[in-house]
Amino acid sequence: MTGGLRELAESIRAGERSAQEVARESLAAIEERDGRLSAFQRTERELALSRAAELDRELARGRGGGPLTGVPFALKANLCAQGFESDCGSRILAGWRAPYTATAVQRLIDAGAVPVGVTRMDEFGMGSSGENSPYPPSCNPWDPGRSPGGSSSGSAVAVAAGMVPLALGTDTGGSVRQPAAFCGISGFKPTYGRVSRYGLVAFGSSLDQVGPLARSAADLEIAMGVLSGHDPRDSTSIPLGPMEPEVPAERASLDGMRIGVARKLLPEGLDPGVRARVEEAVKVLAAAGAEILPVELPHSRHALPTYHVVANAEASSNLARFDGLRYGARVPGEGGYRGALAASRGAGFGDEVKRRILLGTFALSRGYREAWYRKALQVRRLLAHDFERAFERVDLIAAPTAPTPAFELGEKKDDPLAMYAADVLTVPQSLAGLPAVSVPCGLARADGVELPVGLQIAGPALGDARVLRAARAFQARTDHHRREPPAAREPEGA
Repeated sequence: MTGGLRELAESIRAGERSAQEVARESLAAIEERDGRLSAFQRTERELALSRAAELDRELARGRGGGPLTGVPFALKANLCAQGFESDCGSRILAGWRAPYTATAVQRLIDAGAVPVGVTRMDEFGMGSSGENSPYPPSCNPWDPGRSPGGSSSGSAVAVAAGMVPLALGTDTGGSVRQPAAFCGISGFKPTYGRVSRYGLVAFGSSLDQVGPLARSAADLEIAMGVLSGHDPRDSTSIPLGPMEPEVPAERASLDGMRIGVARKLLPEGLDPGVRARVEEAVKVLAAAGAEILPVELPHSRHALPTYHVVANAEASSNLARFDGLRYGARVPGEGGYRGALAASRGAGFGDEVKRRILLGTFALSRGYREAWYRKALQVRRLLAHDFERAFERVDLIAAPTAPTPAFELGEKKDDPLAMYAADVLTVPQSLAGLPAVSVPCGLARADGVELPVGLQIAGPALGDARVLRAARAFQARTDHHRREPPAAREPEGA
């Protein structure tokens, strides 16, 4: 499946290829590569081929022809799709099949896309490596011994390894952008409320956003044109129509655009290879016509602890519904309801989920709520003000996506603080509800292995099209997004 989403859909609409042929290619790539990469929790072969056959019949009758006709896509396991198992990477939801379809998933289907399977993730989205789950972790296609990032690990691997050209992830504190950076693909977190959250199993309700992962920013633009728009079933949905590109696709100039670089987002502990690639990327943006200016984000140094107070408090509340009685795994326990509740949650939740529920419950408890949760909300507001002031001077802000390239699987698993630090450059934008994209900007060497580096570009609220315009302009002048990892190449003799 070479080329972008537009080219693939046009070839199917023109009758050059059938939707069934493309779906079979995707399923064959999954069968060939996923045994060593573990991107998919499960594929839905019969459902995918049935949907593709339906599209082919519609096209034969002169109907159909949406912008994503025949495009195979994968969805993260915390997004509902009727008939698909949506277990959120957790034992407590093992075997649960959604009775309805999330708006984001349905909009892709309505645009002609074909869902082929559900991808692996950190349990309930809580993690930065894909290892916080009862299932085997996904492996980075650049080096299978390394993490692909998290929590949208499987979705990023599926795109990077060429199994699907498009996947849905969710981003709470960086869970689309960080795996996109680690896997060398493009991933976008929209403005909070720009894409419906209906049908997304919530982790942090004021932070979670559904976002697409694809090879290029141009493909992200196409996906966002389908995914975005008001949804009356989501009370947090912004009452705006679908996103449209800020400039035509053939225009890739950034003339007149001001891009800020914040010293606080280039910390001293940044990996030297990451720093070098991002500095080179900023020069490319300048060559495309942008003016590069320094900006200050003084409260960004407090973003990580603030995020973990807010997100964990919301997780404590959201996950209270999983009690083993209404749905999910049920384990008998002594002492009536309380005993069954404790036994079911104890067996169903993993260590990281339990840790975050305990931290969140503590932050919300009487006597500590004012000192912790309320204070975190105040710092969150100060951080948002920092961005508002910065965007009075500049149109966008550029930074690294992650402080290091992909780390080894197991390297941080037993050190929660080190794991949390992997999100230090992505949580500020999440707390402020801002759009941000990660695009590959080169390779950095780590232990003799060349690994992708991500450039993060963030914009003001509702500046989604502007962010993707800059990413597209960057990719028009570089070929980093065209590099394929070893796992995406055809086997010898094929």
